[in-house]
Amino acid sequence: MNKTPLFLASALLAAANIATVDLAAASEDKVKCYGVSLAGKNDCKAGPGTTCAGSSTVDYQGNAWTLVPAGTCESMTFETTDGRMVKGSLTEVDRDLPKG
Repeated sequence: MNKTPLFLASALLAAANIATVDLAAASEDKVKCYGVSLAGKNDCKAGPGTTCAGSSTVDYQGNAWTLVPAGTCESMTFETTDGRMVKGSLTEVDRDLPKG
């Protein structure tokens, strides 16, 4: 009897379980923080018509997020090139969106 398929299935299942544990641990330590990314430096989501990581086109784009350490997002502040102060948010914000 060939045990290779059974061994491979077991190995894949073990790897999937380890990956799930790693993702759960990472999500406990990091949160999505909107409006803190520089253009092209977001981790994911940058509004309609965009793909994912690196697709933001405006600094501090309100609908683009970056993972940051839990508990730090809402205390992050930045000065924009036009002198405004902006803060990170745990939810999307309607500011600094691309025009057009």
